Amino acid sequence: MTIRTAPWPTGVPCWADLTSPDPTASAAFYGPVLGWTAVPETTEYAAFQVQGYPAAGVVRGAAPGWTLCLATGDLDATLARVAAAGGTVVAPATRVADNGTVAVVADPTGAEVGLWQGLERTGANWVNAPGGLNWDDLRSADPEVSQRFYAEVFGWTFEPLFEGYGTVANPDAPHPVGGIGPLWGSAPGWLVYFGVVDVDIAVRTALEFGGAVVSEAHDSEYGRMAQLADPHGATFAVFTPPPGAPQPQR
Repeated sequence: MTIRTAPWPTGVPCWADLTSPDPTASAAFYGPVLGWTAVPETTEYAAFQVQGYPAAGVVRGAAPGWTLCLATGDLDATLARVAAAGGTVVAPATRVADNGTVAVVADPTGAEVGLWQGLERTGANWVNAPGGLNWDDLRSADPEVSQRFYAEVFGWTFEPLFEGYGTVANPDAPHPVGGIGPLWGSAPGWLVYFGVVDVDIAVRTALEFGGAVVSEAHDSEYGRMAQLADPHGATFAVFTPPPGAPQPQR
């Protein structure tokens, strides 16, 4: 388990926001599945917490989905590198009260990702634990293009593993921050993985509370995982790493 309070290094996945047409209904689903408690912060936004520590967030919106956010210490400079690398701005920089500033960009393949420059909220405090952000994969229409984009913007290095998929790491980081691989579905984008104590229990609970299975639970050398959809169709993954496995940089 990691309880993170220090600022996040630029380029490290630090937060994930759920867009939901009904945040109350979403809280009723994710509470049993991931152990989250929704704590309202505005009329349109709530933080999902574990033991009082923020783990993710939910915002009211018409198009359901998860948005992974990468940390930056200088949002303007990062946006300039995004433009130079062929990316586009989807949502311009917006101040979120005293929490920080957020923007959403797309890489040249169209895959979107958030950028977060934290103030009072540096990012998630609860990570690499049940209920916390534990991994993230970019499902890209052109993985090589995406690799080049993130290398130019954040200095990420790529280590191939199999069938076009590999891990990405921040400069001088001891462990990877996520993975990039070919498109597995209809649209490019980041898939966020949240830790759970037992993947099979999480799958059964998701089904009980109106979710669906996108990819059946299975074992790999990296742990047991499954991909799910919440009742509004937002997709995410649940994951249990092997005991003692190295954790992503968080």
